[in-house]
Amino acid sequence: MTELNTQAHFGVPGEQARHAYSPGDDFYEMLIAGHHGLSDEQSELMNARLVLLLANHVGDLRVLRQAVDLARSGVV
Repeated sequence: MTELNTQAHFGVPGEQARHAYSPGDDFYEMLIAGHHGLSDEQSELMNARLVLLLANHVGDLRVLRQAVDLARSGVV
């Protein structure tokens, strides 16, 4: 992987989703549930930990740079 994939491609390997949007919705629900009952500070810490865990999983600094640049461009 040398390019950031910005198209939805959530899913479980080997399983076919019933609807194209369903796995993305499942991830969103999982993310919201992960924050349930946390304080704002705990939620921010969870988000930071999640970003670092996923960045480690991706591992390719070129892809991570693209992700950081794209994310930043949406907020400044």
